[in-house]
Amino acid sequence: MDRLKLSSIDEELDSSEVAALCFLCRDVVNKKRLEGIGDAKKLFLRLEEKGLLDNHLFLRQLLQTIGRADLLNLLETDSRRPEETDAIPMLSEYRVLLYKVYADMTNENFKKMTFLLSDKLGRRQIETCKTALDVFAEMEKNVDLLSNTNLRELHATLLQLDQQLALTIQPYMDGVTQLPPQNRSAHVSMDYQRVNDPRQPTQSIDESMSVTQPGDGGASVCPDAAPHIESTTPPDDTEYYALTHKPRGLCVVINNEEFLPCMKDRQGSRQDAKSLDTVFTRLGFKVVTYNNLTAGDMRLKLQQLGSRNFLDDDALVVCVLSHGEEECVFGTDGQKVKLRELTKPFTSIGAPTLAGKPKLFFIQACQGSGYQRGSMPCPPRPRQEEKDEQSRLEEDAGPVRGETVPWGADFLLGMATVPECKSFRNTVTGSIYIQQLCTQLTMSAKSPAKDDILTVLTRVNREVSKGEYLNYKQMPEPKYTLTKKLVLDFV
Repeated sequence: MDRLKLSSIDEELDSSEVAALCFLCRDVVNKKRLEGIGDAKKLFLRLEEKGLLDNHLFLRQLLQTIGRADLLNLLETDSRRPEETDAIPMLSEYRVLLYKVYADMTNENFKKMTFLLSDKLGRRQIETCKTALDVFAEMEKNVDLLSNTNLRELHATLLQLDQQLALTIQPYMDGVTQLPPQNRSAHVSMDYQRVNDPRQPTQSIDESMSVTQPGDGGASVCPDAAPHIESTTPPDDTEYYALTHKPRGLCVVINNEEFLPCMKDRQGSRQDAKSLDTVFTRLGFKVVTYNNLTAGDMRLKLQQLGSRNFLDDDALVVCVLSHGEEECVFGTDGQKVKLRELTKPFTSIGAPTLAGKPKLFFIQACQGSGYQRGSMPCPPRPRQEEKDEQSRLEEDAGPVRGETVPWGADFLLGMATVPECKSFRNTVTGSIYIQQLCTQLTMSAKSPAKDDILTVLTRVNREVSKGEYLNYKQMPEPKYTLTKKLVLDFV
């Protein structure tokens, strides 16, 4: 970001506003790296280290939260490109909530709060606190006093100060207590796949392609499969999913475009919804579109859909267009919906009339805050070195193949991007991934080659990965447990 603009913003912020910005950044910048920061310029350097100033989205959220929307005009530029990311704003609802409590707290209530908490925090520590944000930071040093999942002590204290302040955090507390447990019964785990273990190093683009990219009918995903042998006999119909009904099935599009003020609207998403409607209607599906659903409404719609009788359907398609982060998408209220919650209603247990039928999920959302860059491919190696390399790859890839199975049979999950990374959307023409998906589905349906869906998605991978978006790359990622080939053509 332009250093001159950052310097101009720094000049407009006083010390209390800088302290508030540092507090809001405690979830994305190491707390020790925030110590001793007295001006915004130093904070901006810390944010640059994390790649959070590569575009103005994160800084825009910070300034809006502290009530300095008047500085947003300094971020505008006529040279902006129309691409955006679908990354979820990095400011957590929890930290924004604490800032709101601080902003609404009177000086008298602050003094009462420090008195009430002095026995729990210690007199020496409480005397160093100049604002409520300082108190919150001290409380966070003990997770039993304050954390993003534990606001009980703070709530009890606020009740003694101001009923309205206590009511401010009550909805958040209610949401925390209603979050679904991370571990359910064994059959639910069949529909949940942790796509990336945070304890493991991030995969390079080449690694993720070698593990997840399908190739030629899916043969490459199983290195132990028998070699492909050309046959002059007609293809066996049992190798293909049957598409005999009219309509062939249901295509549900969840288009989240307008969000609460803490999250940026997704301009251009409506164009994605229209393109999906057009393409899947021509492919013989009945298309139903839901606009701007909260997280609760998303779960409800999918649960209702899962209870449907699918005897007269050959397939199901669900497209979700929204903000997101790793392993989840967001409702318009900023609440998370786990990817496993999207697929759970449609397993053979939850929807027995869908058993043995293809279930396609296409997710246009970021899966993290990281950016991808490109690398030049390595030149071919001598045959002996290639053999040695292949043997090492087979040994290392084995555990990964085992982890990609537990989504239930006959599922396909098409992600706009790999884990931990952002996806991009043109604010006029729609997202890069969905538009390319619609293009490739259309081309395949018109082609006499009758390519299956995995071949189509490989082309989507190739075409999306060729481009550069805000000077970065994007790599889609399909995951599947399809047991047959699926060929979609126009009716």
